[in-house]
Amino acid sequence: MAARLLLFLQLIIGAYCHVPDLERRNDHYVKLPVVHSTNKKVFSDFGDKRAITTVPLANRSDVAYYAQLDIGTPAQQVYVQLDTGSFELWVNPDCSDLQGSADVRFCRAVGHYEPSSSSTSAQIAGTKTLRYGIGSAKIQYVADDIGLAGTNSKLKGVQFGVAIDTVDEFAGILGIGHGVNVTIRYKNFIDELEAQGVTQTKAFSLALGSKDEQEGVIIFGGLDAGKFTGNLQTLPILPAAESPDQVPRYWVNMSSLSLTPPSGQTKVYENTTMAVFLDSGATLTLLPTTLANSIAADFGAQVTDSNGFYPVDCSLNDLPGTLNFAFDGITIKVPYNELVRELQSSFLGTQCFLGISPSDDFVLLGDTMLRSAYAVFDQTNNAIHLAQYVNCGTNEMEITQGMNLTSIKGDCDAPATKSASSTSSGGDSPSSTATSSGTGATGVTATSTPTINATSGAGGSGAPSANDATNSSSRGRVQLWIGLVTAAFWIAMAM
Repeated sequence: MAARLLLFLQLIIGAYCHVPDLERRNDHYVKLPVVHSTNKKVFSDFGDKRAITTVPLANRSDVAYYAQLDIGTPAQQVYVQLDTGSFELWVNPDCSDLQGSADVRFCRAVGHYEPSSSSTSAQIAGTKTLRYGIGSAKIQYVADDIGLAGTNSKLKGVQFGVAIDTVDEFAGILGIGHGVNVTIRYKNFIDELEAQGVTQTKAFSLALGSKDEQEGVIIFGGLDAGKFTGNLQTLPILPAAESPDQVPRYWVNMSSLSLTPPSGQTKVYENTTMAVFLDSGATLTLLPTTLANSIAADFGAQVTDSNGFYPVDCSLNDLPGTLNFAFDGITIKVPYNELVRELQSSFLGTQCFLGISPSDDFVLLGDTMLRSAYAVFDQTNNAIHLAQYVNCGTNEMEITQGMNLTSIKGDCDAPATKSASSTSSGGDSPSSTATSSGTGATGVTATSTPTINATSGAGGSGAPSANDATNSSSRGRVQLWIGLVTAAFWIAMAM
């Protein structure tokens, strides 16, 4: 009987070890981790940042967010950049044309898909060149099965591109904008999720996570109330005919833009009612030149450098204050330390730049803004649903047909704000040097010694606590374990 009991316990333990793999999703939503490329737990072979060459900041491999796909049979693991600003999936960048050893290592670390090694791969006639704000990819279309990492969901016969040649691309791209009969003639990734019954709607939620967290989550067909505070606010997506570039994108109307420095004296910038689009594939936020210059001046940057970026003092990372993006019914407050980007080089050490760039051709809200927002991209209802990002745990739910998302309230309290390390001194000087004060970005008396590392994450929320991590799913696994062991014991005794 002891041997039988031991056998049963081994079977139960084996089943328990596979429970996390089976706890993948509800019937009609599926989530994927979103990881920043600086996350060494995933991209451990990225290499020394000081090996990065001095090329434009927006073209670096360390400034993007990725998700893993399992392509083909057997599955080949490939990381792709999440891009709400484009429409197609492609893989296999050409790493040979990149400059900088760290860039090449990262490009190789994202994985490579070989169609000939997949029994379910089929080539489709036709090639195409995809052009982006930076870089391009010439692709050959194929169709193959795609599994979603960490789940048992698999899409059958998905059409996507395999790169023949690329320029300035570090990884493949998963375009999650509008697809079939809107921007392209075939079903893209979002279309296939709905068509194959993985989701009920063409909607997904995105939380990039703070700079400190280095990871977030995307949920196709669902959302996570443990990742935001307040109610979701619905903003209509502008029709292509009414958008600035006449292209179907995630364009919405922004009401105003303001700055709240450590002094607490909010400054509203003029002429900031405009159409903007939410682009997770863009590192920086692009604003009209006059507006960008005004904001940069308040952060102590008078002119752009030779690459078109605003150098700022790294000490801004440690100051309280927010840049506020106001929409109808919701204001997303972006903390200073989410706006300031650090870049290391072997020649100049650590340099800091404002996460905003001037552009009179295009206005978009990139990762420097989106890290502080929780966004539901809803193609079914032609809407974006926004809330302030805060990470207080996990509470996932399916997005169903006809669901009123404005009734969904986040589980989190409002984000904590940093306290000023020095006293406010009033005045209106915009400078961020040692003795600056007033309604500029500093608004406090500060020391001139720049700090190297950023401190708290978005709004100071940080990662969830250990108590948050032990959510209902974890408790359910423990209860299941106890119940199975008990059942095994009595079955063995009955034998």
